[in-house]
Amino acid sequence: MIEAKNVDFYYGDFHALKNISMKMDANTVTAFIGPSGCGKSTFLRLFNRMNDLIADTKLTGQCLIENEDIYGKNISVDDLRKKVGMVFQKPNPFPKSIFENVAYGLRVNGTRDSKYIAQRVEESLVSAALWNEVKDKLKKSAFELSGGQQQRLCIARALAIYPSIILMDEPASALDPISTAKIEELIHDLKKDYTIVIVTHNMQQAARVSDKAGFFMLGELVEFSDTKKMFTNPEKEQTQNYITGRFG
Repeated sequence: MIEAKNVDFYYGDFHALKNISMKMDANTVTAFIGPSGCGKSTFLRLFNRMNDLIADTKLTGQCLIENEDIYGKNISVDDLRKKVGMVFQKPNPFPKSIFENVAYGLRVNGTRDSKYIAQRVEESLVSAALWNEVKDKLKKSAFELSGGQQQRLCIARALAIYPSIILMDEPASALDPISTAKIEELIHDLKKDYTIVIVTHNMQQAARVSDKAGFFMLGELVEFSDTKKMFTNPEKEQTQNYITGRFG
């Protein structure tokens, strides 16, 4: 489903990612772990071309989704971002109603059928485990929701346009433990229909939610394996040291 082949990435002269190759299967959760500044968020953002927005960057190698190079000349970035949803570290609802937050992507993409929009808003909020909490206040501002609810609203907004992949950049790091548990439960439920890639600083979270894990260090992918194997019997000493808290 998602593949990186010999990926190198530069911010100006800084070599941020070094010869990274990995394959991520459909309908799985892959977690990227590693200390701050190790390249995991940079790598995540390659897959919906968020790094295109940063000046003076350079990519070599290939990033493939369904065997298509997403940096090819014939690729529409707008179409790519419909396929690849993104959820950020801090909830970022728009200054609109709860309903209009979820409907936004549909309207931007030209959907005018109000009945269909209402149906997709409900379906997306149900999928994001938020419908029962907000169904009676859809016209209220998204800012009236709690932090955890806002993050689930942002997930619903990403789901509304039928992506096949969801990228999550530390989606629970700004949330309390109860909201974090709800997001983790949601990730588990969503993988039936979506391929999910998550960056997390929280190793317990990576162990709980992911099927595979990649450990990044200084721009290199040190180890990539089944999560259970990585946390119980890692191949590399660096991985062992990080997981046991000896550094990072």
